Amino acid sequence: MPWGRILTAMVTPFTADGKLDLDGAKKLAAYLVDHGSDGLVVAGTTGESPALSHEEKIALFRAVKEAVGGRAAVIAGTGTNSTAASIELSREAEALGVDGLMLVVPYYNRPSQEGLYQHFKAIARAVSLPIILYNIPSRTGRNMEAATTLRLAEIKNIVAVKEASGDLDQATAIIREAPAGFLLYSGDDSLTLPLMAVGAYGIISVAAHVAGDKMQAMVRAFVNGDVAGAAALHRELFPLFKALFITTNPVPVKEALQMLGLPAGPVRLPLVGASPAEKEKIAAALKAAGLLRAG
Repeated sequence: MPWGRILTAMVTPFTADGKLDLDGAKKLAAYLVDHGSDGLVVAGTTGESPALSHEEKIALFRAVKEAVGGRAAVIAGTGTNSTAASIELSREAEALGVDGLMLVVPYYNRPSQEGLYQHFKAIARAVSLPIILYNIPSRTGRNMEAATTLRLAEIKNIVAVKEASGDLDQATAIIREAPAGFLLYSGDDSLTLPLMAVGAYGIISVAAHVAGDKMQAMVRAFVNGDVAGAAALHRELFPLFKALFITTNPVPVKEALQMLGLPAGPVRLPLVGASPAEKEKIAAALKAAGLLRAG
């Protein structure tokens, strides 16, 4: 730690018939690390974690570690809405040699703030790896409040939070009160620069799949004091950030990767592919950002 300012929440490539494409995962991981990603989060929301089996997640962690281990951080998405299952998967990921874990707020069962604290504390105690908490109320049905995140930040191996609440005040409260060394990553591409302006460390990104080099340039410009240059890149990329969320993530980014000839494959049910109108908007945003040639 730290793992870098741009971590890409990697899609899980599937074959045309919906099977796990481990060769595609290795190729995509290498491409992302060559194009702006400091590290990869594997089997997170963008990796369609709810549609992956326990065994598939382990195979994916192993494949990505083989592909980019030593060149970039590999963070395993091991959080579920079962504390016991999360501990089991986290321990197996640790045994494979991943660099860290990302743990999402438990979804569907809507624990209290105390329940969230006890859930994450139990997992943190079961492993020695550094942990990123992941707060995404739109997916989980429960917001982890700043006070809960700050309580958890006192636990030695809980080192960061991916804050995807979209709440700048909540993020600011965490950054202001967090212990030294505890990092906040934006969970929304379009809020990367606004959050960095109040002290966020970086982004756990979807758009870096296709615009990683430009995003790295934006972040570096800001860190080096070129705020105007960073803001110009933010404005340039803004339509792309929005196009990649015109329907449920990761549907648009998988379409974008296929347009660029990169391994992605289809999404798994219950997700379905983008509509023709959505594909047009995604292609237009890629062209406008200079990432896809017209025609």
